[in-house]
Amino acid sequence: MSIQAVVWDVDDTLFDYTSADRLGMRAHLTAEGLLDRYDSVEQAIDRWREITHLQWARFSAGESTFQDQRRDRVRVFLDRDLTDAEADAWFQRYVTHYEAVWALFPDVLPVLDALSASHRHAVLSNSSLHVQDRKLRTLGVHDRFETILCAAELGISKPEAGAFLAACEFLGLPPHQVAYVGDHPEIDGRGAADAGLLSVWIDRGGLYATIDPPVGPHRIASLAELPSLLGSDTRFGAPSTFR
Repeated sequence: MSIQAVVWDVDDTLFDYTSADRLGMRAHLTAEGLLDRYDSVEQAIDRWREITHLQWARFSAGESTFQDQRRDRVRVFLDRDLTDAEADAWFQRYVTHYEAVWALFPDVLPVLDALSASHRHAVLSNSSLHVQDRKLRTLGVHDRFETILCAAELGISKPEAGAFLAACEFLGLPPHQVAYVGDHPEIDGRGAADAGLLSVWIDRGGLYATIDPPVGPHRIASLAELPSLLGSDTRFGAPSTFR
């Protein structure tokens, strides 16, 4: 049967998280006077990203709360025993710089427009509703989605099948009528495929560009390829090169 709905990841799929995080952290470290601890700005930013991935993995595994993983990122990065209030304040100062450079990828609005009449749309993120709801409103696309489901509130994270199936259940559709689009080959790509959805891995040439693609997901380089992959009768104008 044909695909009736598209469920979307947010960070590094719709929203250019990597660029915003790096630019925001660069501005934040400069304002905090912390760059002299590192050989370069990139070394400091890479350290922040490494800590973020480790603490996010703990949150995804249920070993910490959403707020605690933020606090632990700050404590590990600064190598200081901060109170919760101190860690929260430091992180919020970073968020101010980070939010100042928020942006959608250029291919997002055209594909949402192209698929608006043919498919239903929802979001499934491993973040929290508080974060992603505000982000999508700020970026001007919140109303494009029927629902926004997030791991912090669901109590289950991608790549667990239950997270993807929760999105299907909300839409009232079986998994084989739902496509999932995300940037991580395992968490999004393999996870959605294993749950029975049409899995689409958007590979923008970032962190995962050099890895061997997992079996299951369709791999695309631009969202411009998505309408053709879904068999949509649109005038998007981009031939499909998915593989």
